[in-house]
Amino acid sequence: MKDYYKILGVEKSASEEEIKKAFRKLAHVYHPDKSGGDEAKFKEASEAYAVLSDKKKRAQYDAFGEGGFSAQGGSAYGGQGGFDPSGFGFDFSNFSNTGFDAGDLSDILSSIFGGRRVRRGRDIAVDIELSFQESIFGADRKVVVNSKFVKQKEVSINIPPGIDDGQMVRLTGQGETLEGGVPGDLYVKVHVRKHPYLRKEGYNLIMDLEVKLSEALLGSEKLVHTLDGEITLKVSAGTKHGSILRVKGKGVPTATNKRGDLYIRISVQIPDKLSKEAKKIIEELKKEGL
Repeated sequence: MKDYYKILGVEKSASEEEIKKAFRKLAHVYHPDKSGGDEAKFKEASEAYAVLSDKKKRAQYDAFGEGGFSAQGGSAYGGQGGFDPSGFGFDFSNFSNTGFDAGDLSDILSSIFGGRRVRRGRDIAVDIELSFQESIFGADRKVVVNSKFVKQKEVSINIPPGIDDGQMVRLTGQGETLEGGVPGDLYVKVHVRKHPYLRKEGYNLIMDLEVKLSEALLGSEKLVHTLDGEITLKVSAGTKHGSILRVKGKGVPTATNKRGDLYIRISVQIPDKLSKEAKKIIEELKKEGL
């Protein structure tokens, strides 16, 4: 399990300056252009610094806690089901703010190399389309990166459960690579196809279910198609139009391996036309005060 504080060798209460100082020290040791450098450890330290040097990302990291993070670098969710913020830009509403301050990083690295400014590769953006079900449960995808900055290559990405249409996943160091420089990042913008009857609200799923008037009055059992398969839903006698029934644990997976709920809104169908026999029955019900 990744612990960014341990990676940088600082306490959880460390100040911004202490975090920056710790990263500077590790970058000096591990930068691949240095004698005896270690590219994997340098990327890991850079990833930790990218999160802990940003107040918003650090707060979200602290909120999830150590146990909610996986040691899968470069993807939003690790292979063990944990949440890895290095894959996320966190602030999906603002593309330009999804990475950490490249200028700040360059300043740190330039001090390591005797004042020489260390360049950072360009970030690259690609788009992928997911089915509604893939967006809820997550999916493994491969994207082809092909631009004037990068030779064509295939990159694996682990899409996290519950991702929304328009959100971005960041893969650290998968963008343009510069010799002797810091690689850019790859941003994957997600487009989610609409479901015919389900919609997502937070960790819950919402749907409408039509029932006949007689079923609402007398009660019935209805087959409901969920993302987990068919279930039998009991509609109690006297169920009113607009009533909402809850099915626990059939919603969106959360970061703590729990799931939200499925909420089903009952829509009572009123027939447009009645047969003579049906009218007589309704008249009798009317006499009964119904």
